[in-house]
Amino acid sequence: MKNYFILILLLAGFQNVKSQETAKIDSEKLLKEVADGACKCIDSIPTLDRVKDSITANIHSCISAKVGAYQIGEKLANLDMSKATTDAQGKKNIDVTMNFNPNSKDFKDSYYKIERYLMANCNSLKSKIATNDKVNKNSISENEKALENYYLAIDESKKENYKGAIDYYKKAVKIDPNFAFAYDNMGICYRRLEKYDEAIEAYEKSLKIDPNGLMPLQNIAVVYSYKKEFKKAVETYEKLAKIDPNNPEVFYGIGQMYALHLNDQEKGLDNMCKAYNMYIAQKSPYRTDAEKIIQMIYGQMKKDGKEAAFEKILASNNISTK
Repeated sequence: MKNYFILILLLAGFQNVKSQETAKIDSEKLLKEVADGACKCIDSIPTLDRVKDSITANIHSCISAKVGAYQIGEKLANLDMSKATTDAQGKKNIDVTMNFNPNSKDFKDSYYKIERYLMANCNSLKSKIATNDKVNKNSISENEKALENYYLAIDESKKENYKGAIDYYKKAVKIDPNFAFAYDNMGICYRRLEKYDEAIEAYEKSLKIDPNGLMPLQNIAVVYSYKKEFKKAVETYEKLAKIDPNNPEVFYGIGQMYALHLNDQEKGLDNMCKAYNMYIAQKSPYRTDAEKIIQMIYGQMKKDGKEAAFEKILASNNISTK
């Protein structure tokens, strides 16, 4: 079965959407209210020692639960009363059809609208899907003093005091040198302070403790991209693929490097399509990010007269734009 883009813009340019202003305002308010409810549901999802697929499944459930309410509200907000019929008693009737089948186009349209809004406005969604708290042997320390410093560091990070957080993480790993999560989070703090070499050093220390650590390896690739060492970023993503071949972040990262930085739109598109399909299969909201990059690639390939190549790559990845 083919996957279908549910996009505001792809291959077609902008549509003129100057409909009734009141209905537009009502629809925007409705979307916000429904999405805010989904965001609260997402905020309650636990993440510690859980695989990412399980977390994204919970996120999917939170969004799906709001689709029906959104569909009903949107239909009512945009009723065209000129199409109403009058029955024998003089009452006006108008047919409103909705499809609550999760595989239907109507359901997907509404689901993706809510998902896009959440990706832009729900901080809980962003933090939950970025979480990688699956506990391995040396992920969490059993030393109480090391843990105390670790949680103090997390508190400082929440306050965006990354320098203070690093000080606490350093205390934690001094007490327990095998505390992998402390090195991982230290690397994140260094990255946010734009101290990229120190970030890589912290991630590499984590990898010495756990050579199959997905989070530090993925973050090393991100740091290389910040350092504009794009080929090294691709090489790191390829290492990650050997450990975790079904990780869409691998293909998304490689796609970004080729399309946005290494001037190879076709390689970038092929990898981004693979990421897009994986995100859909995993019901991950990161699907929206892949959509945006594919749109950007299309714009460049159209400019270069490579629309046929674009369509061919989409087809090879079982994606249709119709």
